[in-house]
Amino acid sequence: MDAFTELCVELLSPLGPVRVRRMFGGQGIYLDGLFMAIIDEGQLFLKADDLSRERFVAAGCPPFTYPMKDGERMVMSYYRPPEEALESPPLMLPWARLALEAALRAANAKAKNASTRRPATKKTSAAQKPATKKAAPRTR
Repeated sequence: MDAFTELCVELLSPLGPVRVRRMFGGQGIYLDGLFMAIIDEGQLFLKADDLSRERFVAAGCPPFTYPMKDGERMVMSYYRPPEEALESPPLMLPWARLALEAALRAANAKAKNASTRRPATKKTSAAQKPATKKAAPRTR
């Protein structure tokens, strides 16, 4: 783990156990199993959603973007925290909480959507169907 990643883990760990996983050329940061941040090219980006995005925008925090094949840039709902937040865990704490809350809302919405979908019907082939007894012919 590089020094910047170790710093990010230290800054976010007051909220709980932090786990880092490599992904897409960067790293994903999980807190209590929730995907809440990205490290890419030496920058930390925290998860935002409709309820928290404005706080990041108002603080002048740039969003995470990446280039697409057509040359356009895709903008994601992850924002860099203010520079001063990278100086200590207490300064990072309110921003990390915003990210964790957004990750929790996303997980809850995903679980809710999964529970409201109709279960897929399982098709059974003739070979998988249980054998049925044939009625014995009647005799008189």
